[in-house]
Amino acid sequence: MEYLGIEPKKARIGVFDFTCCEGCELQLANKEDSLVDFLALVEVVNFREVSSDRGQDYDIALIEGSISREDEVERLKQIREKAKILVTLGTCACFGGVNSIKNRFDIDDVVSEVYGKNKVETLPVRKVSDIVKVDLAIPGCPVSKSEVERIVVNLVTGAAVNLPKYPVCVECKQKGNTCVVDLGEICLGPVTRAGCDAACPTGKTGCLGCRGAAEDANFDSLREILREKGHSDEAIDERLRFYNAFSEELKNEG
Repeated sequence: MEYLGIEPKKARIGVFDFTCCEGCELQLANKEDSLVDFLALVEVVNFREVSSDRGQDYDIALIEGSISREDEVERLKQIREKAKILVTLGTCACFGGVNSIKNRFDIDDVVSEVYGKNKVETLPVRKVSDIVKVDLAIPGCPVSKSEVERIVVNLVTGAAVNLPKYPVCVECKQKGNTCVVDLGEICLGPVTRAGCDAACPTGKTGCLGCRGAAEDANFDSLREILREKGHSDEAIDERLRFYNAFSEELKNEG
């Protein structure tokens, strides 16, 4: 689209995956009805899920997945060198995600149990920010397509980028949902950052905390409430550790 006879330069975007299920990338490729407007503002030069092009000249790099091999470390560093802005996309990239569960065990024992005598290159799982500087993190498992598109548009146009600071409970109440804690579920909505439109509680499933901690999250109070509802500390801890999204907060708990 031209303005005063001048065609504005589109921001060039590369989307890259590491140790993950690629579900966040599929979110971007889904719902084609919004792609036309989105692509009018950006040029996708590297995105394996949607194109065979492998351009290396990009302004913004979107990274999905955690880091679990040495070759991934080197590849990530190369992407960081090329990108003006690097954005982590989804819970695995932001926090380590479900993949971090393997860090609770001896790596050699895990490899031996799964692969026998076959050698497999693997390392303890790390989030992207453990390796390189991250300019912006967009959590979620998977991410919200509309949220990612809105944030990318804001980055391209120079507008402010703001993620909600309040907890999922706010969105849940706005939807008029019955609290799933009262239905017997362990729900992390009171301590988890909103922005998912309370998708899990709306489906009568307790929040798993994939978006990380809300501002001023009170974990001690959450534990007290869940204990009163009959849940064990072991079950509460398992839920809190599932995505590794509260690792820093839990270190300081109590």
